[in-house]
Amino acid sequence: MLDAKTIQDDVARFLQEDVGTGDLTARIIPEQQTAKATVITREATLVCGQAWFDAVFKTLDPAITIEWQQAEGERAFSGEVLCYLSGSARALLTGERAALNVLQTLSATASLAHQFAKAVKGTQAVVLDTRKTIPGLRWAQKYAVRCGGASNHRVGLFDGILIKENHIMAAGSIAQAVSAARQVSSDVAVEVEVETLDEVVQALDAQADILLLDNFNLDQLTQAVALNKGRAKLEASGNVDLSSIREIAKTGVDFISVGALTKNIQAVDLSMRVTMDD
Repeated sequence: MLDAKTIQDDVARFLQEDVGTGDLTARIIPEQQTAKATVITREATLVCGQAWFDAVFKTLDPAITIEWQQAEGERAFSGEVLCYLSGSARALLTGERAALNVLQTLSATASLAHQFAKAVKGTQAVVLDTRKTIPGLRWAQKYAVRCGGASNHRVGLFDGILIKENHIMAAGSIAQAVSAARQVSSDVAVEVEVETLDEVVQALDAQADILLLDNFNLDQLTQAVALNKGRAKLEASGNVDLSSIREIAKTGVDFISVGALTKNIQAVDLSMRVTMDD
């Protein structure tokens, strides 16, 4: 789970974006009116994002009660109740969209990550996400990826070095790029993106920690594993989907990065039904 401040900062942005200076429509409801609400899922999903969902309503009204019927990371089936809420009718109506938006997005991310992680089960390969995240939701989506059973690549540009084609061009060569990276930071792994088997050899000779094998076919991946002989970690990347990932994993690579985990998600279909108290 992320720290409380990160979650609260996210929720503050969500509410500023949606509520702004106030929910005009909610003002038609008497201020003292209370209500109950039920959130259900219309499709099977891995539940993820409860802390953000809770924080939306607690920010609007700390007195709102939320009773989860599914645990974080638990699988829920179509038609199942996810949670019950009770409290200020205005707050429930105001928070509905922001809370559902984050819950359906993170649940979708976790569900997709779970499918990919399950697809490589029994191999040595670990499924990684990428930086192809929804703007403003990187920490949350990376949490959801872990919730689904996959793992995180670097969070951003600040916690890892990944030397790509343009970096190599600017530096002059793979060897020069790796050497310069070692001078920049000795505390993080140095990864080099390679596009050919010749570049694999160059990166290994430069003593890179990780090689990103960009759009290698299965035969090339197998050859790269043989050339590597365990000297560096190998990451396969490029056009990976559920139909191809297991065969990629069986080549012996250590990691498989999948941009689709956070980029190509389809939000889970959730519904919140509100009833006014007498």
